[in-house]
Parts: sequence; structure tokens; C-alpha cells
Amino acid sequence: MFDTLQDRLQATFRNLRGKGRLTDADIDATAREIRLALLEADVNLGVVKEFVGAVKERAKGEELSQALNPTQQIIKIVNEELVEILGGQARQLRFAKNPPTVIMLAGLQGSGKTTLAGKLGLWLREQGHTPMLVAADLQRPNAVNQLQVVGGRAGVPVFAPEPGNGVGNPVEVARASIEEAKRKYYDTVIVDTAGRLGVDAELMQQAADIRDAVDPDEILFVVDAMIGQDAVNTANAFAEGVGFDGVVLSKLDGDARGGAALSIAKVTGKPIMFASNGEALKDFDLFHPDRMASRILDMGDLLTLIEQAEKTFDVEQSRKAAEKIMGSGDFGLDDFLQQMQAVRKMGPMSKILGMMPGMGQYKDALGAIDEREIDRIEAIIYSMTPAERAKPEILNGSRRSRIASGSGTTVQDVNGLVNRFMETRKLMRQMGKGGGMPGMPAGMGAMGGMPGLPGRPAKQQPKKGKNARKVSGNPAKRSGNPAAAAAQQPQTPQTEAEMQAAMADFQLPPELQKMLNQNNLGPFG
Repeated sequence: MFDTLQDRLQATFRNLRGKGRLTDADIDATAREIRLALLEADVNLGVVKEFVGAVKERAKGEELSQALNPTQQIIKIVNEELVEILGGQARQLRFAKNPPTVIMLAGLQGSGKTTLAGKLGLWLREQGHTPMLVAADLQRPNAVNQLQVVGGRAGVPVFAPEPGNGVGNPVEVARASIEEAKRKYYDTVIVDTAGRLGVDAELMQQAADIRDAVDPDEILFVVDAMIGQDAVNTANAFAEGVGFDGVVLSKLDGDARGGAALSIAKVTGKPIMFASNGEALKDFDLFHPDRMASRILDMGDLLTLIEQAEKTFDVEQSRKAAEKIMGSGDFGLDDFLQQMQAVRKMGPMSKILGMMPGMGQYKDALGAIDEREIDRIEAIIYSMTPAERAKPEILNGSRRSRIASGSGTTVQDVNGLVNRFMETRKLMRQMGKGGGMPGMPAGMGAMGGMPGLPGRPAKQQPKKGKNARKVSGNPAKRSGNPAAAAAQQPQTPQTEAEMQAAMADFQLPPELQKMLNQNNLGPFG
């Protein structure tokens, strides 16, 4: 959604790189570009003026003049101001002291309230609550049935005493749901209300009547993030007619310009509490202004990525896999498949990689990722015998031909997977033992193990003595040398000179070298 804004801001910041000092003219030009970028993203004009004014005031003050790197300080200022207009900090749900907690959803028809009710119910259930959905939208055709289907998928019960389709009193249904929740000990009630194609008096009155009947602890205004400035106008109308405590942004995965997300919190004064960024029920979470600002500025969202990984990965399984790959066991293709499937549960690969810092410039490549490639990898591994998965080294030509036939792939596909797996396993074991990667800066390789495996010290390399035996370059002579085997193993550089020599000799794959060159990253940039 924020691709256009992200591209414009990145282009603006690139123009500042390499400047040791920024003049007032540089700051004015940067502010003008930021203003145009926000206006193109359909951000509210008043919000744009306030945002650009704050950036210019801070940039021309002592805060920038005392900075060692003025360009980075500009980015820091923009990031902080983005966080501010997005709401400042995440706002948690307020729960009633005496259950049930009543949450009322309001918004226009088509904003995604019914689907979002199921997402919120699933999210609360995963937090340890016992939610119940209430079908109080009795006018839209099949709205009740839709909520029942969504509730069934989320594993959340639905209170639907009326069939809907114009039959029943939504206010009475909402009132009765509170007694139903108390009787069956549900601690949270989520009331799905009717929407309209536009703001009108009837909609406001019905929503106000339901509000008065259930006395909700939270009224959440659900807004389609793709409708631009209309989202702000509708939010203001609801705030005056019914009132609400927080905003839920739906359809954040769309390709609209996203101005609503950057405007609505500042204009209405109400925080954005949740965000829905996909069609799956799990594509829903708390809205974190700081993380959203980081995504817009292409600084990634590693905290969300870590949280998703913690929810998805089995800790014990990951620990055993880490121990195997570090050399205390045999890390086979079965272990690799389990880890790959766990990553896949986190969502599409393009979405996962998009949370990494600096990936904004690779949007086209991320969009071109073929998720079916993972299916092909699974088919290849499932076509192997248990022994072949455990010991890929035994895969000879005939075995690989059989696997290719069984998986509907080619021998080249099987060779490619096996070779990549063997190289990756070798590299990970080298890093885990403290050997490090040739050409990496000092200290980077000597990690001593993976997270979750403390106390795995790096193996000490033998010190070079003055009388160390020299190894012949002749293979015939070397075969009789007891130290030949040890000498053939790659040695970790011990001095800065050796490190520089290793860096000079090390060759990266062309694609990775190109990426590093473009970003001025590392010793190879």
C-alpha cells in the first residue's frame, strides 16, 4: 500500500547522501519533496502541512547542526514525526473489570466488519480469552450466514437468534447477547453491526441504539484503508453521530495510496488499534505506529517478524535442529523440510522478506517469487526414502533419477536442491563452530552457536609456532605428511592482515555482489 510513498521518500533521501553538511536550501528542497510524496499518497492536507512544518523546524534547529551525520538525522526526524501522526504508541484493548467485555464494530458496508469480527475473535482466543460473536447485522443479505462461517473457521461461537435478511431487531439481539455471554461464561462479546453504502441518519440512529443497549467498553470504527480521504470524512461523521474509541484499518494489503492510514489518527484524535493486512484470519494484529513508520521508510519490521516466528516455530524442534546443524548430530532433509514448512506458516515468502530492512528496492523481485517452488521442493524431498533424507550423501545418479520421476521434476532440479542444501549445511556448521565465513569482519563468524544454545564456545585454533612444519604443495609428498589433513582445512584469519587477504580472495555470487554494491554494504560494497 505504501510502495509509492516509500519510493518517493527513498529517492529524496538518496539525494542527500554524501553531503557532510546540509544548507537551508537542502532542507527546504527535502521538505518540498516530502510534501509532494505525502500529497501523492492522498494524506490529508492539514496533516501534511503540520508534518512538513515539524520536520523543517527540527531540521533547521540545533538538533541537526550538532549531528555527526545530517542525512541520517533527517531520516530519524522523519521517522519520529511519522510515528507521531500515526498515533504515537500502540493502544491495547480495555477489558471490563466484570466480564463480559463488550466490543462494538461500526463502519460502512464493504469495510470488512464481518470478516474482521472473526479475525478479532481468533486473536482474542489466542490471547487466552473466550470471545463470542454477535450477528446484529440483520439487513445485509446473508450477513448472518457469513458471520457463522467466519466464526466457525476461527473456532469462535456465534450468537445468531435471528435469520437476518431483513428479519429481526438488531437492538434486541445485541441486548440479548449480553445475557447469553453471562450465562455461558464468555468473557468477551464482539457485536457485528450493519453498514450502509454511505453515511446516513438511519445508520447512525441504529448504531447509537445498539450502543445504548449494550454499553460497550470499546467501540471500534472499521475503515477500508483503500478509500483515501473518504475514510477521514466518514470517521468524522461517525465520531459525531455515534462516537468511537479506536480505529481498525482493513485491507492494508491493497494497492491504494494509503493516505487514510496516515491521516485518520491525527484528524480524529483516536488511535489506530488494529490492522488487517490480508484475507487469512491470522492476517490481523495490534497496530504499532513505530513499526509502520519503519516499513514506510524501508527500515523493516523485525519485531513483527520475530513475533510471528515465535508463534509459528516449535521451540524444542528448532533447538534440536540447531544442535544438529552445529555438528552434534546429522541435520538431514527431514529437518530442513520441517523448518521450511514452519517458515511457510508465517505467510508468503514475499511478505516475510518484505519485513527485512532495505528490501523496498527489490519490490519487483519479491513480487516475482514463485510460492510453487516450495511445493516442488516438498515433492522432491517426499519422493526420497527416509535413509536418503537423513543422508543426502548417498544420492547417486540412479537414485536422483528415480526421485525426479517420482516428484514430477527434473534431475537438474534434484541436483540443485541437494547441492544447495549441502553447501548451506556446511556453511552453517562452519559458522557455528566459530570458524566464520572467509572475508567476514572480525568477530562476526565467532558466534559460538545459534540463539537458544548458550555456552557453545568457539573452538580455539592452534597457535602457530615458529617451528611449524611446512606442507608441500605436491600432493604426493603431502600424502605422507601427518599434518596434511589438518592443513587442508580452512583456517580462520587471526590478524588484521590475514583478514584483509581473506577478504580480497573471497568471491561472492554475482547477484549478492550486485546487491551489496548497490547498497554500499560491507567490505564488498
